[in-house]
Amino acid sequence: MTRVLIVDDDPVQLRLTSEVAKRAGFTPLTATGGKEALALLREDSGIGAMVLDLVMPDLDGMAVMEAMKRDGLTTPVIVQTASSSLETVVTAMRQGAADFFVKPVAPERLIISLRNALKLDALETLVRTERSRRAGTFSVSDIVTRSPAMDRVIGLIRKAAKSTIPVLIEGETGTGKELVARAIQGMSDRAGKPFVTVNCGAIPPNLVESTLFGHRKGAFTGATADHEGKFAEAHGGTLFLDEVGELPLDTQVRLLRAIQHGEIEPVGASKAEKVNVRVISATNRRLLNLAKTGAFREDLFYRLNVFPIYVPPLRERPEDVQALVAHFIARLAAEAGRRVVGISPPALDLLQRYDWPGNIRQLENAVYRAIVLSDGAYLETPDFPQIVAQTAGREQAARAAIASPVPPAPIHIDQAPAPRPAEPPVGAAADRFLGEDGEVAAMADVERALIVFALQHYSGRMSRVARALGIGRSTLYRKLKDYGLEGEAESDAA
Repeated sequence: MTRVLIVDDDPVQLRLTSEVAKRAGFTPLTATGGKEALALLREDSGIGAMVLDLVMPDLDGMAVMEAMKRDGLTTPVIVQTASSSLETVVTAMRQGAADFFVKPVAPERLIISLRNALKLDALETLVRTERSRRAGTFSVSDIVTRSPAMDRVIGLIRKAAKSTIPVLIEGETGTGKELVARAIQGMSDRAGKPFVTVNCGAIPPNLVESTLFGHRKGAFTGATADHEGKFAEAHGGTLFLDEVGELPLDTQVRLLRAIQHGEIEPVGASKAEKVNVRVISATNRRLLNLAKTGAFREDLFYRLNVFPIYVPPLRERPEDVQALVAHFIARLAAEAGRRVVGISPPALDLLQRYDWPGNIRQLENAVYRAIVLSDGAYLETPDFPQIVAQTAGREQAARAAIASPVPPAPIHIDQAPAPRPAEPPVGAAADRFLGEDGEVAAMADVERALIVFALQHYSGRMSRVARALGIGRSTLYRKLKDYGLEGEAESDAA
């Protein structure tokens, strides 16, 4: 759920506002002063909005908004105060407040204001990101991520942007390799210069050289005019070679010369031409393995692999799912003309538990389909039937669709109720630490049951099991042998 920061020095007002936000489906965070609020905003970039009191003893609301503007903090601010003067309202709006109301405020008014602020912030972020992408100033701040697994990638992007060193980006399909390349260019001296993308796997083999290096009129049948290749098109900027491992071997020779000497020779030309291009490559396969088998030139591999960056798959950074879903809902709901404002906690939990073999691209398509299917303001579990079918089976997907609530009449988006929390199961569940005789189970039995559960949960992948249990793989193998579970594990040496 979206986190909302409530800032007020009055403990009663703080508690009342927090309760209203909680009942509306938000997760409230509280601060009793301006300094504490700024510290929370700087530490947690995932705070969706802030309800800010203007009059506080240590640092008032106006000073907080000034500090936010100075530090580049873009969290939407809703101001609440006991003063209703026009001057106060105008000053607060000039400082960047998204809304303003006078205490006491009706709960419905507060909820509508929070939803509007979140929608406005999401749309502003999308516009800012798209503007940066088009202007060639895309940076790491435009990459949607909250996962510690991406910290190393962000650090490498910053370092790569300080030079013109060739970069090789490796990662599975759909992990966002092109965004990494755009961020490198947008933070470098070549920001704003041409960023030319070439999908090497989508070019017919007989047209690869002409596409990359260009050709002269009459060089081959059909060459009725001079053609400027991608290298010449990217002169002064960056050339992004996506799926570079798909290039034919004879083209790889010419690519090596172009990178080493900074010159190209168009097909049919009599002399080489100088080009000033930074080359960033990407692949969803290990180029080193291709080089070992002879499918990729080893000398070109070492030339491209000067500064490698590995982008982890989405299943290794589940913290990013919530932020990405919110980002996709804001953009895709506007594109589809649907009034979807968020996702319910059970549906979000379903997406966070899924492995996403297609990574971010698959997540985006799943959210788009759910937006089209949804009839409410929030995406629910039945809106993701394919994900439910793959995680819990087709029968469970059918039951979820039948059990999905249908409103008796249309509900305006501003009056849409918050998703209900899941009802606890009726009846007391048996304590897992008690044996059939009612006595506390032996430690060995509990440990064996935990290992069995972990093996089932991670489908026998030993590295994941050992990491989750906090033990080494050798220790895990020894315990499997002790408990007679050797047949439960799968080899993941590959």
